[in-house]
Amino acid sequence: MPQEQFLEVIDRDEAEHRFRRVVRLTPLAAEFVPLADAFGRVLSSDVAAAVDVPSFDRSNFDGFAVRAADTFGATEEAPRQLWLLPETIATSVVPQIEVVAGVASAIATGGMVPRGADAVVMVEHTDEEGGVLLVRRAVTPGAGISFAGTDIGMGETVLRRGDVLTSRETGVLAAIGISRVGVWRRPRVAILSTGDEIVAPGEPMQPGKVYDSNARILADAVRELGGEPVELGIVPDDLDRLRHGLQDALTMCDVVLLSGGTSKGQGDLSYRVVRELTDPGIVAHGVALKPGKPICLAASGTKPVVVLPGFPTSAVFTFHEFVAPVIRALAGRPPESRTVVPSRLAVKINSEIGRTEYLLVGLVERPRIPAGEAALAAYPMGKGSGSVTTFSHADGFVTIERHVEMVEAGRVVDVQLLGRDLRLADLVVIGSHCVGLDYLLGCLQDLGYRTKFLAVGSLAGLDAARRGECDLAGIHLLDPETGQYNRPFLSDDLDLIAGYGRLQGIVFRRGDARFEGCEAQAAIAAIKHDSACAMVNRNPGSGTRILIDRLLGGDRPAGYAVQPRSHNAVAAAVAQARADWGVAIRRVADQAGLGFLPLAHEQYDFVVPKSRADRPAVEAFRRLLADVEVQQRLAELGLAIPAE
Repeated sequence: MPQEQFLEVIDRDEAEHRFRRVVRLTPLAAEFVPLADAFGRVLSSDVAAAVDVPSFDRSNFDGFAVRAADTFGATEEAPRQLWLLPETIATSVVPQIEVVAGVASAIATGGMVPRGADAVVMVEHTDEEGGVLLVRRAVTPGAGISFAGTDIGMGETVLRRGDVLTSRETGVLAAIGISRVGVWRRPRVAILSTGDEIVAPGEPMQPGKVYDSNARILADAVRELGGEPVELGIVPDDLDRLRHGLQDALTMCDVVLLSGGTSKGQGDLSYRVVRELTDPGIVAHGVALKPGKPICLAASGTKPVVVLPGFPTSAVFTFHEFVAPVIRALAGRPPESRTVVPSRLAVKINSEIGRTEYLLVGLVERPRIPAGEAALAAYPMGKGSGSVTTFSHADGFVTIERHVEMVEAGRVVDVQLLGRDLRLADLVVIGSHCVGLDYLLGCLQDLGYRTKFLAVGSLAGLDAARRGECDLAGIHLLDPETGQYNRPFLSDDLDLIAGYGRLQGIVFRRGDARFEGCEAQAAIAAIKHDSACAMVNRNPGSGTRILIDRLLGGDRPAGYAVQPRSHNAVAAAVAQARADWGVAIRRVADQAGLGFLPLAHEQYDFVVPKSRADRPAVEAFRRLLADVEVQQRLAELGLAIPAE
């Protein structure tokens, strides 16, 4: 089957308009649920109190019910004397004796104030002597008493329709005696994952397969929005099974989501099945968005039917753009309002003309900002639409309009936060990735420090440290003139925290005679002009890329243009035979079961701006590196702490 093209790629706003015009956007039917099950639900009608709260005049503390006039003039030196009544008023006890002039009645916190009393004096301001109460501080009428209806009056509206019930609201409902409450029915949202390549979490991984992360992300996102996810599992690339799955979903649910199969490639079937709907069916297929161009928006009756892209970041973004507002409306929740914060873009961004791009970013504080300038720097989370982690690690996103081709570094942009609040990290690390750094940041998290790591390579990390936009920059940069790692790159405003040594080398599949038993330099010299022996490179700016370019001496072997951003990606390419060799650290080679030819010992250190050196999280990081147990664990990871 030849690959098709999209019928009509339309503007994002036009797609939203078409979609919202054909789907239901009002709450579903109301239902009554037990108060114990009402948390997180949305009230379908106002709630008025049928009782006063409190329902009687109530003592605010332990003490004595009195007539305030009997205490006037009381002091520590000249207390007023009152006769104590024989009755003690505990909680839930209805008083039987009236308080008249010259007497007092003992009362507990929450006790019902007796007839005749108009104040309560605290027990701390009294003494008892032989049935006589000595009052050492005067009180005014009403002191120490919550009168009936002070908190809530009978007939008062305490909660209004549309309120989301948190623990505060359910407490109010309990206080007025409500055991069942009217709420909007939660929209049932069917989730079908499609594709022969999808494997359920927990199943063995196979070549060419991917775990189904979208179903989990979407189900929990539906819960966050007040919906009820109905997970219908994985449907393979079979038109009949997918057709039956869609019909079952439409029968039992209010919204149907299909994940994957929305492009027009040979194996993409979801949109073909949805195309069979005619009531009204597809209203938009192909939207000028990045990520998310392949999204397919449709309806059956007024039920939304959406085919989300299979790539996780695309799926999540398009879900929140088009589907989340509909689920909120069906659940009776108000539209979401996102917080926008101005931020300085840390690097130049090239965008595609003709598509609105949503650029996910991580935010860090900028130092010493003049009044009126953006206090945050925005770093792109550039892992692509297939990334599972990008959305979860990002703080927000920048909208790049469809007519913009480039956004210069340093420009102030509006960042829409993905959550209600921005929680900046206690320690921000920008630079090169390392398994040892992962371990150290995990230790800091255990100590209660919130951390953020942005993998941008050694050179970009060094630049971020020079701008004071991070607490630490992990780098492994070799100075060709001195042969020394990292220290020659420091400026006067930067310090170096000594890290650990790593062994870089050539990784290859065991048994490959071109590498097995050879010296690294000799092996590369022999194969770098062999077009049948493909390498996998590293990204520009990384310390490993600098080492590779020195090793190759200006040559560009087959595969040189393939430039992943991590040691793990290099190892995966070689292990899966997409490349024959690459450069990575020994730990990663061992984990992947690859052969390893030692190439160079390098030093992975941490650059710290002097202005941030005394921050608590940085000091805690220093202590970790000096800890013997931590050093032992780093050694187990193949990383050596240098001797003092």
